[in-house]
Amino acid sequence: MTFFFITIACIMVLLLVEVPVGFAFGIGALIYGFLSETNLSFHAAYGYQQISSFSLLAIPLFILSGTLMGSSGISDRLLNFVNSFVGRTKGGLGAVTVITCAIFGAISGSAAAAIAAVGKIMVPRMIREGYPPGHATALVAVSSVLALMIPPSIPMIVFAIAIRESIAKCFLATMGPGIMLALVYCVLNFVFLRKEKNIKVAPATSAKETVEVIFKTGKKASLAVIMPVIVLGGIYSGIATPTEAGAVALVYTLVVGILIYRSLPWNKLFSSTVDAARLTGAIIMVLFFLFIMSRGMILAKVPTQFADILLSISDNKVVILLLINVLLLIMGAIIDDVSGGVLAAIILLPITQKIGLDPIHFAAIVGTNLGLGNISPPCAPLLYMAGGVTNMPLSKYVGPTMKFLLLGHLPMVLLVTFVPELSLYLPSLLD
Repeated sequence: MTFFFITIACIMVLLLVEVPVGFAFGIGALIYGFLSETNLSFHAAYGYQQISSFSLLAIPLFILSGTLMGSSGISDRLLNFVNSFVGRTKGGLGAVTVITCAIFGAISGSAAAAIAAVGKIMVPRMIREGYPPGHATALVAVSSVLALMIPPSIPMIVFAIAIRESIAKCFLATMGPGIMLALVYCVLNFVFLRKEKNIKVAPATSAKETVEVIFKTGKKASLAVIMPVIVLGGIYSGIATPTEAGAVALVYTLVVGILIYRSLPWNKLFSSTVDAARLTGAIIMVLFFLFIMSRGMILAKVPTQFADILLSISDNKVVILLLINVLLLIMGAIIDDVSGGVLAAIILLPITQKIGLDPIHFAAIVGTNLGLGNISPPCAPLLYMAGGVTNMPLSKYVGPTMKFLLLGHLPMVLLVTFVPELSLYLPSLLD
C-alpha cells in the first residue's frame, strides 16, 4: 500500500511540473514496478491486451470525426441554426454556446474538440456583441464538459471497459444529468448578464421572418443535426456497437464535408488527421501505462486495502459517497478525464461495491464529478485549454468560471450522487 501512495505522489508531482500525461504515468508505472519488485514485462502483456480491445477503437474514430467537423465548418452551421432560435434575446449567444457544445458532444464525444470548434467561433463573436471577455471564455470552458456527459462520451467508453459494464448504459447514465446541466448553464448565463448594459441584441423580427431564418439555417445544418440521431440511434437500437457507430460517424463526416458541403479540402483533411492521431496516441499511451499499473495494484490487493482504509473512517453511506466525490474532484483537477476514469475504476470501484452502489450509478458520479474537476483550479486542464484557445489570461475568466461551477455543476454532482433515479432511469430502459 505504501508503494501505491508513493507512486501516486510521484505522478502528481510530475503532472504539476507539466510533464506530459503519458510520460508521467509511464514513469509512475516504472516506479511502482521497481518499488514493488513487480515483473513489468508480465503486466505489459496485459496492458497491450486491454488497449487492443475492439471497443477502444471507437476512440480514434470519434476523435477524428469531431476534428473533421470543426475543420469542415459543420460546427458553424450548427451554431447558426441554434442561434436562429435564441440569438435575438439578451444573453442569447451564451445560450447558443451552451447548446452547441451539448450537440457537438453528441457527435464528437470530446471536450477538447468542443472547446476548439465552438470556442474559436463563439468567444470572439460574444465579445464583439458586448459580452464580458471573462464570461465568454468561462462559458465555453464549463459548457465543454457537456461533451463528456452527453453520449457518445470517450471517457465513458474507457470507464465502461474498465469496470466491465455496458457502454450503452454508461452513456445513458450521464445523459440526463448532462441535459439538465445544459439547461442550468443557460439559465445562469441569462441571470449573470441581466445587469450588463453593453450587450448588443439584434433587432426583433416578425414571426414569419423568424420561421424563415430557422428554416434556412436548419436546412443548411440538417445533415449535421441528423448525425447524432444516426450515431446514437444505431447504438441504442442494437444495430451497431459504439465502435461501429464511430466508423459510421467518420464516414458520414467525410461524405458531408468533402462531397456535399465541399468545405473539407485535402490540406485540412491531412492536418485534422494528424491532430486526431496525436490526441489518440496520447490517450492510448496513458491507458497502456494505467492498465499496467492497475494489474500490479490488483494483484497486490491495493484497491481492497484502500477500500478498507476509507471504510474505516466511517460506515455511513452518505459520508463514504461524499469522500468519493472529494477524491474524484481531486483526480479531475490533476489529470484528464480519461485517466481519472480508469483510476476511479481501479481504486474506488471496490469501495462502491462494498456499500452496495449500482455500478451504472457510479459511472454517472464519475462522469459528472471528473468533468467538474477538469475545470476546477489549480490544474484544470479544460479551463486552461479554453483560455489558450481564446488567448485570455486566467485572471479574467477564473472568477466567472467559479460562479458557474458553484451554482451549476457542484449542485448537479450532489444531485447525481444522492438521487440515483437521475442516472439510472434511462439505462433501465435497456433492460
